[in-house]
Amino acid sequence: MSPALALIVVALVACHGSQVQEAKSAPEPATGGVPWPAPPDPLDRAVAAGLQPETHEFLSYHVHAHLDVFLNGKPVTVPAGIGINIDDPAVHSAKTDLGPSYGSIDPACAHPCISPLHTHDTTGVLHTESAVAHPNTLGQFFTEWGVALSATCVGGYCSPDASIQVFVNGKPFDGDPSHIQLTDLLEIAIVIGTPPLEIPSQFPTA
Repeated sequence: MSPALALIVVALVACHGSQVQEAKSAPEPATGGVPWPAPPDPLDRAVAAGLQPETHEFLSYHVHAHLDVFLNGKPVTVPAGIGINIDDPAVHSAKTDLGPSYGSIDPACAHPCISPLHTHDTTGVLHTESAVAHPNTLGQFFTEWGVALSATCVGGYCSPDASIQVFVNGKPFDGDPSHIQLTDLLEIAIVIGTPPLEIPSQFPTA
């Protein structure tokens, strides 16, 4: 192996052994750029994602995946309350060091108020709390979030103008990220533009 090729290989495996491609800074799109707040119509978005809102959390099938999104090396906040009607009086809220947290619905809401796929806080943990043992997909979550997701676009950032890289448990994912199943303790990282110094490779433990 030539010295030049060896340097390329080292650069590609720098982050936890992941093959991270160097990329230029993603330009600001005309529409669909960050920040991406939680949408004001969470239950309509859940229905659009093919999910059935409920009056409380079901824990028969309870799994957690984790999502990291990076734009030009910096983390993008995954909002609290995606998939939850935070204005329903039965939905409890609390203040944390990372911002508000929503959930702990007991007693149940008088009307459907929570999707089986949701976020309680801004940690990036995607909760599936369902009566049916069936994994949801990352595409369904992004539909709930109101952010476009495909093999070529995340929000308004689209290749070739913006580099889009996806990693699952630290390994490159080359398919359509909307099809990724949100299984328990899965770590997903979406990298737009310049990559961060490290690509998360496992579900966070703290």
